[in-house]
Amino acid sequence: MQNMKKLLFVFNPHAGKGHIKDSLCEIIDIFTAGGYEVLAYATQAQGDGHNKIVQSGKDYNLIVVSGGDGTLSEAVSALMKLRENEPQLKIPLGYIPAGSTNDFANSLGISKKMVSAAKDIMNGEYYDCDIGQFNDKYFVYVAGFGAFTDVSYMTPQSIKNKIGHAAYIVEALKSLPKISGQTVTVEHDGESFTDSFIVGLISNSRSIGGMKKLISKDVCFDDGLFEVVLARTPENAIELSSLIANAATNKLKDKNFVTFKTSKVTFTSQSDIPWTTDGEAGGTHRKVTITNHRKAVRFMLKNDDLCFEQHAAQTDAIHKNVRDTVTGNFDAVSENTDYVIEDQSDIED
Repeated sequence: MQNMKKLLFVFNPHAGKGHIKDSLCEIIDIFTAGGYEVLAYATQAQGDGHNKIVQSGKDYNLIVVSGGDGTLSEAVSALMKLRENEPQLKIPLGYIPAGSTNDFANSLGISKKMVSAAKDIMNGEYYDCDIGQFNDKYFVYVAGFGAFTDVSYMTPQSIKNKIGHAAYIVEALKSLPKISGQTVTVEHDGESFTDSFIVGLISNSRSIGGMKKLISKDVCFDDGLFEVVLARTPENAIELSSLIANAATNKLKDKNFVTFKTSKVTFTSQSDIPWTTDGEAGGTHRKVTITNHRKAVRFMLKNDDLCFEQHAAQTDAIHKNVRDTVTGNFDAVSENTDYVIEDQSDIED
């Protein structure tokens, strides 16, 4: 017993519909059978999980959290906080999703079945994932402003627990009459432009708000780049309807959208703009700088095709660029290079 590794299991007992209570003993048994001495810690309030990991996380060989995107975000922020003093510190993190939408888990293919997710952590491998910084705070997969981005934290927890993902759709529909644009100056990679946008998303995820087709499927979680999508403010209800339909089906190449990839971007406005990070309130700001920390947090993930798809996507893009260069197809090279920054309003369909 003296040689057993130590595991800190932090869980939100109220996430989702509280199903963690039905599986708690079996999950702890799986961890114990995997060779760990387990400390189970039920969070008591928002921020509690973050504080627990900051205070004692370094004493453990593995940290596992269970809850929604907010619980995961707290854990990641805590690990990044620990790394501020010890940059080389990478305590592995496992995640058992238990919330209503679980965007990050959907993107990484983490099982929605709690017991299966626990087993996958015990049998998993290291996967170093990019993490975002929002001014002086950290986030896991998305920061946003504008229409619909406040739906997650404005939706009452009681409604989330009763109807799950449908709760977000209900609240989104309620917000339609209140939609208005924000005039923002955007700076990235030596470029600067100002326009009115109805929504802005800076993400590292294939799923946002439960919509898996909102961002390109070519998202790579360890390339050091965010996918940025800015939707220009529509002039009327018809344009708004068309914009929403195009966004939901990943048709982001018309004049109403600006998209690019970058490792750092700054947004400046004349008035305070409400932001969200990982589906939680991020405060109101006039200036926001968002930075990508490449491969900053080490996750324990099931060794399946997902991680290999990440590297395959990068390799395929490189090979295609080489082929196009050899054949003289330089336009195709530009279109398929990860680091090319494009304003989609300048691209013809």
